[in-house]
Amino acid sequence: MTSTQYDAELDKLGETYQRALNADIERVKAAISGACDSSIIGIGSGGSFTVASLLCNLHETYTGRVSRASTPLEIICNPTLAAVSPVFLISAEGKNPDIIEALQRARMHSARPVHVITNRQESPLIDCAARLTDVSMHIFELTEKDGYLATNSLLLDAMLIARAYGELDREERHMPASIDDLRLGEQTISEWLVEAEPFVGEAVRRGSVIVTFSPLLRPVAADLESKLAESALLHYQFADLRSFAHGRHLWLAERPADCAIMALIEPSLQKLWDGMRALLPANVPTVTMPFGGAKPRDLLAGLVAQMRLVSAIARLTGKDPGRPYVPQFGRDLHYANISDLIPAPSASGGDGEQSKYEVLGARWPSLEHHGSMRRALQSFRDALEQQIFRAIVFDYDGTLCSSQRSDRPPPAAIVGHLRTLIDSGILIAIASGRGGSIREELQKSLPEPYWQKIYLGLYNAGHIANLATAPDEQRPTSEFLSHVTRIVRRLKELGVPIETIRTTHPYQVSVRFHAGVNTESNWFVIADALRQAGLDMSRVVRSKHSVDILEAGVDKSHLVAHVIQEFKIDPYEILTMGDQGAWPGNDSSLLEHRFSLSVDVPSRRLDRGWKLAPNHKRDVDATMWYLDRIEMVNEGRFKLRLSGQPEGEGQ
Repeated sequence: MTSTQYDAELDKLGETYQRALNADIERVKAAISGACDSSIIGIGSGGSFTVASLLCNLHETYTGRVSRASTPLEIICNPTLAAVSPVFLISAEGKNPDIIEALQRARMHSARPVHVITNRQESPLIDCAARLTDVSMHIFELTEKDGYLATNSLLLDAMLIARAYGELDREERHMPASIDDLRLGEQTISEWLVEAEPFVGEAVRRGSVIVTFSPLLRPVAADLESKLAESALLHYQFADLRSFAHGRHLWLAERPADCAIMALIEPSLQKLWDGMRALLPANVPTVTMPFGGAKPRDLLAGLVAQMRLVSAIARLTGKDPGRPYVPQFGRDLHYANISDLIPAPSASGGDGEQSKYEVLGARWPSLEHHGSMRRALQSFRDALEQQIFRAIVFDYDGTLCSSQRSDRPPPAAIVGHLRTLIDSGILIAIASGRGGSIREELQKSLPEPYWQKIYLGLYNAGHIANLATAPDEQRPTSEFLSHVTRIVRRLKELGVPIETIRTTHPYQVSVRFHAGVNTESNWFVIADALRQAGLDMSRVVRSKHSVDILEAGVDKSHLVAHVIQEFKIDPYEILTMGDQGAWPGNDSSLLEHRFSLSVDVPSRRLDRGWKLAPNHKRDVDATMWYLDRIEMVNEGRFKLRLSGQPEGEGQ
């Protein structure tokens, strides 16, 4: 048989291996490191599902966090799977309509970072990600397109993931210098393929293969299934060694002429497989793919070996798995318009109640408690909709603009609402843990006549002034903050995943963590260090990306007090909004105000700080949902109408 497209692609695996070996993976490592204390969700189709499976397999191995490789359809049908776990979507070309729809639904429901790993600088997936918030792109360009089956893109992305975990774990002998140095146990891949030739012939003659495997090697077994099934080369079944022993062995008794068994085995299960193999019927051919272990380099060797095994099978069947005939109905199936054909999950009732239950740790409260929660919600809604307001005090990051780590101004729709409110005589104030950077962003977004009409509470309202006024650079030094800085620097030296420490006298110390790190667990680390030093840990608050230690007298609620005192506005005429409403969230004091709304995590109090926006709307999207429901009463006054739906708005 002449050389096929599939074989031509395999000939380039060595170049791809070198490309992956030399690629800059620091951002991928940071993303994985940031997820080390969480379970993760990996999403992909075909070869990208193999990479997702490898990612989750290694995450479980190195962190002990149970993780799930999912197809896009699983997330499309049940996007709440992504609600509390970091999400990694993998797509080589970014054209698959399934992965694009999965990205949109995952981002809609996820409260954690969403990462996209792809091999194209331009694609529909890239365009979609650009329109969403809190999506991190990891692009590793691969100019030549794979054929029908994933080959070089799979190796590239799998290698990047494998490198990341191995390097984070500081493994010795991590990755061989060349693809030719990959080993299956003590053998080269070529040596093993020669040994497997008789088995390949028998498997092709019988038309099917059963693969049994060590659970640590599942990604290799899954990819072999994908390649053989998608290219229609052989009928394929696979199960781990003990699942095979629970009934699947009946195939060997009922249809021995149709069976050939391949085992993917690493040292811990070699003895088990040897014992099982001795019990199998002698007329059923078997072959072992022996792995030296389940380290990243071993899994990569298995992926490369099974790609070449597929080539050997294809050669005997006279097919080119890189360029099969694909009928039009197959293309139509692949490019079906998923968003039109699969309706979004219907919005569940009681979103406000559910968010309160969750922040109280009562996801499934007993029935007798539902009445009191429902009455509290209804009481708050009624009071909120009846109240007339003259001012709004917003949090900034995660409320008016994306909670991403990169400094960006609020989106145009938010800026438009702010201008409309100011033009209508509504007083606008914004509290933030940040300093002058938000002043610069807002000045770029708003015309100068608006600057005098917006009040900023920078450094968690330690400094309060209008948008036109720059913070005073001459400020006294706080010994408390200096002491805190020394403690936090020591934590960083010990390995706490701290990226930056910014001390702003006399207001706060702001500690930012590496991308993706869960600040909740690290809040305890910092608070405990302050407790050990005899300091007040009640001054430690957190956002999604940082922890702030505040000087006494610094608090976002002071911006509300400033509005009351400076402009003689009744406290009940002020509405507050923030995203982290449960202490130690940095908006907890802001959402202690009587009329306050959360755009993400509500307050634990039942008489205020509710999240009334639909459950799938968070951060800026939830803020927009609230702002769309503002109705002006007269000059300088407005109400909220939460019960109806603005004309033209869908779920």
